[in-house]
Amino acid sequence: MRDLLRALPGVRVSVGSGASGKTLDITLASDDPATLTAAAIKAEAQLRTLKGIGNVTSSAALQRPEIQVRPDFARAASLGVTSEALADAVRLATYGDYSTALPKLNLPERQIPIRARMDPAVRSDLAAVAQLRVPGSHGTVSLGSVAAVSMGSGPAQIDRLDRSRNVTLSVELNGRSSGEVQREAMQLPALKSLPGGVRLVEQGELQHMAELFQSFGLAMAIGIFCIYAVLVLLFHDFLQPATILCALPLALAGALIALWVTSQSFSMPSVIGVLMLMGIVTKNSILLVEYAVMARNERGLSRTEALLDACSKRARPIVMTTIAMIGGMLPSAYGVGSGGEFRSPMAIAVIGGLLSSTLLSLVFVPAVFTVMDDVAGFGWRLFSRFVGPTEEPPAPVKVTSPAAPHTWPMAAE
Repeated sequence: MRDLLRALPGVRVSVGSGASGKTLDITLASDDPATLTAAAIKAEAQLRTLKGIGNVTSSAALQRPEIQVRPDFARAASLGVTSEALADAVRLATYGDYSTALPKLNLPERQIPIRARMDPAVRSDLAAVAQLRVPGSHGTVSLGSVAAVSMGSGPAQIDRLDRSRNVTLSVELNGRSSGEVQREAMQLPALKSLPGGVRLVEQGELQHMAELFQSFGLAMAIGIFCIYAVLVLLFHDFLQPATILCALPLALAGALIALWVTSQSFSMPSVIGVLMLMGIVTKNSILLVEYAVMARNERGLSRTEALLDACSKRARPIVMTTIAMIGGMLPSAYGVGSGGEFRSPMAIAVIGGLLSSTLLSLVFVPAVFTVMDDVAGFGWRLFSRFVGPTEEPPAPVKVTSPAAPHTWPMAAE
């Protein structure tokens, strides 16, 4: 068989190279079944034009033969037949009564429900189905007199979301990232301009990605606030902690560039890697700023001398920490071991963020430190100008002991 396929022109035979099993689910919902089905068919056809994906399936494509009963509401109203009575008659004949209303056959050790319905061979006869009796206000009438009975096809399963019908389009990613396939799918005309009454519902991977970005923003905000609060307590200052936090955008930019270069999506593992970067990059900035402040206050160095001394003496531990972290993340970045596909984006984000923050923090952090120090000095001078100079305490007087002891007069009693 393989030799026969190889002989055919334009046919390739691959063994053991299948899809990864990951899919992107796109869900459309509407209250109009016909419009929803038409939109789903159009979207499915355009999704198949995307490059590098696998099979595209639709839940609306699962059709099966069925007997369709279309009521004639005007005729049914004249005979006093309600829609509920018509539906109950069809249900009792084809399926039977509800389980709670079924009669039971009592046996010594159990009860067996008795379900009465039409013979399956008779249910395929449209004439027999049309003769079903339906109760009305003027007596029973036949089903065929108040409804049109025909053979047709319909969905094998009707899915509803918030009481609206929905159709799910599943796209096999075939090794591609879900974010990239989603962006390309949303640019298709069928999904970009949906018909009136049809809306796109975030389900499956789309819902997870939306929740991920919302949670990521909240986690980043809380983490930065907590780090800033701790740094304020550590440095007893509100401006210098901002100098330390200025390295975070450098790390985030490096992480995004590394993910883009390696064609990785910004997914949950990469978000975990960015959150890890917050602590590592902040620690490197603390080493630099804390040493500069200590050299300036305790050793009496000028601002420029303190910064140069801090960069020369703190560069070694910062670079050693970066090299050790990158070396530990390299196996995960290559996807070695079980679960390597999950850990790879996380490790790539960490490596990219560490490289960018380490190379730029030794230049960017001292520059921001200088700006913040100038802002603090200007603010203090402006405050002193409006409030007025504070009165300096008198200088201490040095008391020398006289050659002869001085005798103080005693107070009169």
